[in-house]
Amino acid sequence: MLKPDVPRIGVSAYVVKENKVLLGARKGSHGAMLWATPGGHLEFGESVIECAKRELLEETGLKALSCTLGPWVENVKENGRKHYVTIFVFIDQFEGEPKLLEPEKCQGWQWFSQNQLPQPLFPSIVSLLALRQGNFHWR
Repeated sequence: MLKPDVPRIGVSAYVVKENKVLLGARKGSHGAMLWATPGGHLEFGESVIECAKRELLEETGLKALSCTLGPWVENVKENGRKHYVTIFVFIDQFEGEPKLLEPEKCQGWQWFSQNQLPQPLFPSIVSLLALRQGNFHWR
């Protein structure tokens, strides 16, 4: 169980194909019914890039071939009970087709135009989009 007073580091694999991003509708207690990228917690001794590759493979079966470290965002969620710093890793080259490998955590993976994302979005993605509007540009 997570301690409520300890910030956590999340890593988000932002996978892009033909100007579309891969998102899944989350299941479970943390962000249920919110659209999110593949990702998870950074493990001790693991690099951010390794974490993004691992989470992507575990959740979708995709093997990342090209990773670019992106920006980070900060969110305090659930009435202050959870504090996350999420680091984004952009992946634009990969092998395979997305598969639902953790059906207890996600309803399924879909590609969405980056200009027409579904709602509601996971808080870290909302924060990332706010950076974009603030003239931070990524691939």
